[in-house]
Amino acid sequence: MAGHSQYSNIKHRKALVDSKRSKLWSKLSKAIIVAAKLGGGDPSSNVRLRTAIIDAKAVSLPRDNIERAIKKGIGEIEGGDVEEILYEGYGPGGVAVLCDIMTDNRNRTAPEVRKLFENQGGKLGSTNCVAYLFERKGFIAIKQSAVDLEKLIELVLENGADDVTEADDRFEVSCTPDVYSTVVEAIESQSIEIEFKEVSRVPSTTVDVDSETALAVMKLLEKLEDHDDIQSVASNVNFTEEQLASLG
Repeated sequence: MAGHSQYSNIKHRKALVDSKRSKLWSKLSKAIIVAAKLGGGDPSSNVRLRTAIIDAKAVSLPRDNIERAIKKGIGEIEGGDVEEILYEGYGPGGVAVLCDIMTDNRNRTAPEVRKLFENQGGKLGSTNCVAYLFERKGFIAIKQSAVDLEKLIELVLENGADDVTEADDRFEVSCTPDVYSTVVEAIESQSIEIEFKEVSRVPSTTVDVDSETALAVMKLLEKLEDHDDIQSVASNVNFTEEQLASLG
């Protein structure tokens, strides 16, 4: 991301929702339901489901919850009527904002999300108004003290990763979503501790904003992240280290 660590931006905007475990578990359960619904209940042949399970286990989602979500997705028990939608819009300063939605009632979700945008100085947009600015990427952050760089590069590239970069005191591994689970499993098989991992939407280019706009954008992103039906939020804003520090 535009000259500094992608990790800094992602870590800060996820801090709020990740602190609310029950809400996070609910979102991860929905991700498992949709993955199983689209690709079947066997994680060995369903890469998306395997990825969702990895993310769920990373935050200690109980095994029973995971198995129940899979059964909902494949129709063995009720509760699998969840659909996936992409909402696009603009935040303060005209920055691009993309929301991955999983909901069982889009007629409820749409007006709620539109109101969140409007209350925070943004607006919901039309289909593909900003989606073309983003691509989905797997992202894995590892402290430099945890592994030798050459060893890490060899390991992850052999398992399909695209790149390894150095930022601050960590290595950042990027890959396509289809090999994300393979790369994560390869790293963990070598007992290398992963500091942070996720599949997210990454902007092709980023925009800088002043401190006042940065604060307004962060408020919007936090409100969106906190919504029950919003799985993840991406923006093309580039928060500087100074802005992140002032935002707490």
